[in-house]
Amino acid sequence: MKKLVFSSLLAATLLSASDYNYEVSPMAGYAFPSAQDLKDHGVYGAEMQFNNLDSVIKPELSVLFSDADYQNGAGKTDIFRSAINGVYDFDKSNNITPFVKAGLGYETMSNHQYDNHNSAFADAGAGVKVGITDQIALKLEAIEMLKFNHFNWDNNLLLMAGLNFAFGEKVQPAAPVPTPVPVPTPKPVVAAPAPKPVVVAAPIDSDGDGVFDPQDKCPDTPKGFKVDSDGCPLKATLHLNFATDSNKVDAEGTAKVDAFASFLKESPAYKANIVGHTDSTGSDKYNQKLSEKRAEAVKNMLIKDGVASERLTSEGMGEKMPVASNKTKEGRAENRRIEVELCK
Repeated sequence: MKKLVFSSLLAATLLSASDYNYEVSPMAGYAFPSAQDLKDHGVYGAEMQFNNLDSVIKPELSVLFSDADYQNGAGKTDIFRSAINGVYDFDKSNNITPFVKAGLGYETMSNHQYDNHNSAFADAGAGVKVGITDQIALKLEAIEMLKFNHFNWDNNLLLMAGLNFAFGEKVQPAAPVPTPVPVPTPKPVVAAPAPKPVVVAAPIDSDGDGVFDPQDKCPDTPKGFKVDSDGCPLKATLHLNFATDSNKVDAEGTAKVDAFASFLKESPAYKANIVGHTDSTGSDKYNQKLSEKRAEAVKNMLIKDGVASERLTSEGMGEKMPVASNKTKEGRAENRRIEVELCK
């Protein structure tokens, strides 16, 4: 009956893994007890790690079950172990994340032979997570359990392997929406009074941008450019970030695209090239396609907002131009982005 219940628990964990704040790992392996009264035996169970706390040591809940044989034909015993550990993950290198762990737990036995009793234990271990995808990894670990069993110290070495599923991706803060620079209305030049009538020449705006020549620092601005108080063309930027393996623009990103579309419509002489980027997760070929999809998605949103399609181009750069380290989740979030190049 215990095996049936535990198998159902493992199946549920397989179905729930999808993002990053938590890690669930169905595990199986073998136990090597130091006590001479128990034979080596199989062990299986599950581990759940909580990454949503602001601490370098992450809590982990572990539940393990074994069906062990006693030596000399003394029968069998079910062994149920539960533990709470603290886990420290080292920085990922070549898609491999080493970790160490330590904690306390409790062990119950259904058949108390040879002075084997229910008992608390301390454990410590180490292992690695080998990435398969951004959310799934092969988990390998070795754990040493030390328990005080009826006035004797016993230890159990556990060697286990399983799949690690990450789910609950952490939301990265979005960059602020650029604020358009207001253009003040130029003040007309008023001639000083003179004792004799003086003909004052009307102020001249040679390039027709609304800033008179004496104050115009860019007197040859082509028509169709919105200008600042110095008569020089205004510029705007668009920077978006995406979730892992996604080309969907969220609500904050949509507001940025709408603001950028308004700028382009007010400055019809500008053209824009939308450039998509990815982090290093996945193959080069896959990331190239994903970056192109991101750029095309933003281009289509600008067209939908009323920007003429002939003023827009898009391209993908894949993972070739990172702006941050791909070794951290924060760095990868910065690299999953859209940038825009303005041209005349």
